[in-house]
This record gives sequence, C-alpha cells and structure tokens, in this order.
Amino acid sequence: MPQQTTELRTASFADLDARTLHDLLKLRVDVFVVEQNCPYPDIDGRDVEPGTRHLWLTDGDAPLAYLRILADPGGLARIGRVVVAPTARGGGHAGRLMTAALEVVGNQPCVLEAQSHLVGFYARHGFEVNGPEYLEDGIPHTPMRRAAIDA
Repeated sequence: MPQQTTELRTASFADLDARTLHDLLKLRVDVFVVEQNCPYPDIDGRDVEPGTRHLWLTDGDAPLAYLRILADPGGLARIGRVVVAPTARGGGHAGRLMTAALEVVGNQPCVLEAQSHLVGFYARHGFEVNGPEYLEDGIPHTPMRRAAIDA
C-alpha cells in the first residue's frame, strides 16, 4: 500500500468553507455521538468564537483527525474534541495533531478534559492530572493541565 500523504490545516471558524465545516462536524458526530453512543450537544457555540482554532489532518479528501483550541478567560487555552477517524487510527495522527496544537498554544497554560483511558497519551504531551475522574455522558473523564512554559 502506498504511503498516505497527510496535510495539517489550521483555521478560524470564519476561514472554514462550508464543505470543510460539514466534514469536520460529521467526523465529530460519527465518533462522539454515534460510535461512542453518546448523544450530547456537540455544536456548543464555541466553534464560532473568534479565538477558537480548528486543526485537522487530511489526506486531501476527508479529515483523518481533528481538534479545536479554545481561548478561555485569563489566557488559558483549552484543547477539546480530539478525534481520529476509525479508518485512520493507529497511524500517529493524534500525536501529530497534539504536537501541532501545542505549537499553536505556545507557552500559555493549557487544559483539557481527557477520556480517562487516554490520560497516558496526554501525559506524554506534558499534561498532568489536576482533578478527580468524573463521568460525562457515561464516559469517564479526567481533567488535565499543562502549566505555562517559561520562555
């Protein structure tokens, strides 16, 4: 099988065309709502905020992996909606996307709400558990934080 070439893309909401937005939202719904059997309001209003950055990997046709970075109050970045298409799992896409996201975040502090089985993955990217595990929509989650990096 030939090596698949992936491309990293970053955009604000205003810079997303309708087809790309559709494909990104479809990936999120296909995994978080359908595959994980978790009906929840994925479209929460935060995608459109001016400080939100959408990052995704594509093979040219469809998104393989996606995440968003939110600008929370006080200079805090929040990474969320980290997702990899079922057909693309195991290819290192989540790690590549997290590395790119942390380059965007820079030295500011960053938080995320990890699905608990992924705590080790996020720990490899500098995040530490900073609160007790909790259930969200029936799925165990763990709050994590990466401290500000002194420049």
